[in-house]
Amino acid sequence: MAVEMYVPAVGESIAEVIVGEWLKSDGDLVERDEVIGALESDKTTFEIVAEAAGKLHIKAEQGTTLKIGDMLCTIEEAAAAATASPVAAYAPAETAASNGEVKTMQVPAVGESIAEVVLSAWNVADGDKVELDQILGVLDSDKSSFEIVAEASGIISLVAKEGDTLAIGDTLCQIAQTSQAAAPQKTAPQAATTQTPAANHSSAEGHPSPAASKILAEKGINTAEVKGTGVGGRITKEDALNAQKTASTAPTAAPQPPSPPKSAPTTEGERGTKREKMTTLRKTIAKRLVAAKNQTAMLTTFNEVDMSAVMELRKKYKDKFKEKHEIGLGFMSFFTKAVTMALKEVPAINAQIDGEEIIYHNYMDVGIAVSSPRGLVVPVVRNAQNLSLAGIEKEIVNLAIKARDAKLTIEEMSGGTFTITNGGIFGSMLSTPILNAPQSAILGMHNIVERPVAINGQVVIRPIMYVALSYDHRIVDGKESVTFLYRIKELIEDPSRLLLEV
Repeated sequence: MAVEMYVPAVGESIAEVIVGEWLKSDGDLVERDEVIGALESDKTTFEIVAEAAGKLHIKAEQGTTLKIGDMLCTIEEAAAAATASPVAAYAPAETAASNGEVKTMQVPAVGESIAEVVLSAWNVADGDKVELDQILGVLDSDKSSFEIVAEASGIISLVAKEGDTLAIGDTLCQIAQTSQAAAPQKTAPQAATTQTPAANHSSAEGHPSPAASKILAEKGINTAEVKGTGVGGRITKEDALNAQKTASTAPTAAPQPPSPPKSAPTTEGERGTKREKMTTLRKTIAKRLVAAKNQTAMLTTFNEVDMSAVMELRKKYKDKFKEKHEIGLGFMSFFTKAVTMALKEVPAINAQIDGEEIIYHNYMDVGIAVSSPRGLVVPVVRNAQNLSLAGIEKEIVNLAIKARDAKLTIEEMSGGTFTITNGGIFGSMLSTPILNAPQSAILGMHNIVERPVAINGQVVIRPIMYVALSYDHRIVDGKESVTFLYRIKELIEDPSRLLLEV
């Protein structure tokens, strides 16, 4: 009997896929649930998992573009009956492990606007013993990442595969909750021993998951030097994170011929490229930035700020400030406080367009653009107008740590009314920041450089920062934008105004 395998439905918006690679050849014997190949879409990569044990007959060659429902391969079950016997002998152990109550874990609702997620990685393998509240893996959405936390203790059976695009409510895994769950595995040592050689030589051995492949590529590590701990020796995300580039992986410099004269053309040296798929978050960022440029009448105005007063105030009180509030005093809290005061005076900059209406906000939820390992994210400081400098600093530090650890929630990144971005921490002198739609304006801070300026007829050296305000000209006029930015300049150059609110 032959089992026919077809291209599965891998996502609502995906109509076709490409056969990326076959890990087995036509005529090879395969085992049930063995990874035999990979499918690629414009969004992610999906593994082809054998639906039966037997002899593989490939119907779609590598590189072929297929539609959902097209045939991939067939598996002739009878041909692998003898090979599959060790698995059959081991089946009672799996059944015994599943005799207790089974907890089914599903994709949770992670935000109102999120309908699907990508299973980035599993931290455990099929059949592992897991504990309650253990982190099992990671889900990626177009906005953030979410940890999969075990809802029970027991033996886990993985249902979804790494790279799968899942809808809210789809099944992730099942956990067999039995106190003796691990014991049955020891009842058939003979069968387990018989099975080991087959597992060791599985085609999955040394093959990285999509998440692991990306990490290894970024580290410049060859998969041949990484030992996989996943099912069948598969390289998991955790293996990739723990992998270190050894001396043997570094290319050995070959003896170089004498350098040719400068006037002569040279062709020595390696010329290579690396191609990798964009992450879900990066694709979303790209779409939104392009939309902001195309759908708004964006304009930018500039000014310069003398940072002398703020720097002197910070230098004088930073130790006492930290001693009292247990947090450092940075420049971002001064700018955030100044923004809240300026927004009260120029409410159009704290508004947004909704169809043919303008929505004015009587609160200031200030987004702080943060560069995280996964890309640019904008967590929001809620009701910033009610916070002190210490309160703002604590909230910014808390959100920055969550961004670094990929633990920001959708709620913490939604609903801002204005955004501040600080390219100065990377050395930026001047830029035109792009609007964070549907907001009507964004403030760009830059590096502080000592420059000669004229004060009272004298040329003096002062620490100067260039600031930029990008705004949507459909709702904000030039007068309002210049007034707002000049008000920021006044408040920073004379920080006593922040305390007196004048």
